[in-house]
Amino acid sequence: MTDTSRSGLHELSRQECLDLLASQPVGRIAATVEFLPFIFPVNFRMYGDRILIRTVSGTKLHAALTGQVVAFEADGFTTDGKSGWSVLVRGGAEEVTDPKELEKAELVPIHNFAFNEQPGRIVLISTVGISGRYYDHTEKK
Repeated sequence: MTDTSRSGLHELSRQECLDLLASQPVGRIAATVEFLPFIFPVNFRMYGDRILIRTVSGTKLHAALTGQVVAFEADGFTTDGKSGWSVLVRGGAEEVTDPKELEKAELVPIHNFAFNEQPGRIVLISTVGISGRYYDHTEKK
């Protein structure tokens, strides 16, 4: 971690960001629809260095099918809010359609809170643009 200011914020390395993303089951994806931004909570898993989500037809899938750059964010923090982290990803979204890749991606376990059954479409988000920060405002004794 690199100290970025006197405020207790520390910049995270790419690997630290990927490791933190892998530790969380829920994040948020932001996509643009008809020039308006939309943000959706999603269950996800890391798939190598890409973010894997399962979805149905709709905004998230539309973003993947049209090759949009999306934003993805996940975070974690202590219950008192005095320390935590945030990782932001900006990357292309694409639907997995290759049969061999689809077979491997379907094995990734994701519990979806929004659907009663497993959605059948898989979207991958590249992590080309990734940044993160960690903050710690706990009192040092």
